[in-house]
Amino acid sequence: MSAYDDTLGGEPARLDLDGRVALVTGGARGLGRATAHQLCAAGCDVYVNYHRDEESARRTVEELAGLKGTAVAARADVRDEAEFQSLLDRVAAERGGLDVFVHNAATFRHNTAVGPDLDAFRAELDLALNPLLSGGPRLAELMAGRPGRIIVVSSNGARSVIPGYVNVGVAKAAMENLVRYLAVELAGQGIAVNAVATALLDKGELTANRSIAEFLGRRTPAGRLTTPQDVAEFITLLATDRAAWLHGQVITVDGGLGLLA
Repeated sequence: MSAYDDTLGGEPARLDLDGRVALVTGGARGLGRATAHQLCAAGCDVYVNYHRDEESARRTVEELAGLKGTAVAARADVRDEAEFQSLLDRVAAERGGLDVFVHNAATFRHNTAVGPDLDAFRAELDLALNPLLSGGPRLAELMAGRPGRIIVVSSNGARSVIPGYVNVGVAKAAMENLVRYLAVELAGQGIAVNAVATALLDKGELTANRSIAEFLGRRTPAGRLTTPQDVAEFITLLATDRAAWLHGQVITVDGGLGLLA
C-alpha cells in the first residue's frame, strides 16, 4: 500500500528549528561561523566546535547571544577519535541527543600530487573522514528518533584541479563518496546525509587573494562571488523538515560559477 496522501490536510513541515541541537565543526570562523549564526537564528542550540582558536570561538558565541537559539563553544580536535567521542558524550550529557551535525572543519596547506608532503595529506584525510567514520555509530545513536541531519561541506576542488589544493581536493572527494554510503545506511533511521559544495568564498577583508576573488566574482553568473552566508543559509535549509526526502546528494552553492567551462 502506498504511503502517499494526496490530501491537503495534516500538519505542515516545520520551517523553524526551535529547540533542535546542532554541532558545527570548525564553527568559530568563516563558513562555520556563518552556519552557526544561521542555525542559532533559526532556533537551534548550537555547539560551536573549534580546535585551537579559543578567542574566535569566544567572539562567535558572544555574537550569537540574543538570537532565537543558544550557542556554546566546544573545543575538540575532531581528527582524534577520542576527542570527537568525548565531544559527542558532552552533547549527549547536556542535551540528550543531537539533531544536526555540520562537518565544516578543514585546513589548507599547499601541496602537490607529485612528491607531496604525506603527513599533511594524511592529516587532511583524517580531518575530513574521521568524524564520519569513527563517529558514525555515535551520531546515529544521538539522532535516533529525531529528524537527524548530517551535512558536510565540500569544495569544487573535489571535482576540478586547483593548483596546490591536492590535500583538500582528494579529502573532499573521498568525503562526498562517503556521504552516499552513509546516506543509504542511515536513511531508514530517518537521518538524511548530504553535502554542500562551493567555490572560493568572499570573506571580505579576510579573503586571501583579492584579485582572484574579484575575477571570480565578475565571472559568476549570479553577479558576485559566493559569501559564507549564502552557503550557511542553504545548510540551514537542509536542516529543516522540508529537506527530509533529500539523501546522499552533493549540491553546489556557487551562484552558477561551476557551470562555466
